[in-house]
Amino acid sequence: MAAMTADELIALARAHRAATPCTRCQSLVCKGWESVPGGFDLSRLSRVGTLRDPQADDPTLDEYHPAGTGAWSADAPIALGWFPYNRCDVWQCSACARPFLRYTEVGGYYTDERIRELQAHLVVQPPT
Repeated sequence: MAAMTADELIALARAHRAATPCTRCQSLVCKGWESVPGGFDLSRLSRVGTLRDPQADDPTLDEYHPAGTGAWSADAPIALGWFPYNRCDVWQCSACARPFLRYTEVGGYYTDERIRELQAHLVVQPPT
């Protein structure tokens, strides 16, 4: 599967017109990166794409924050090619099509499923 482009991500985000999340995904309050809430049924989401570059042997761990945001900031850019977006898959609520990004954070003693709502105005294609 080829990685989605910035244009494809923006189109996907704009296609979701619901003013409020549906009952199946409303517990996902994740403008910035959040851990998937305990008890949330991940089968409510459907994988629709990836941001992973199949040609990248060792994706960067560098982040892109030109305006001084941080990884957990709600207004942090969704920067294609940069961490953690280079390790993300793209998902949608199977009921209302609200789009999300997901990746698994792996540490020495833990794994953490992280999720962020896809917002069109934050998608950027910075230089790599």
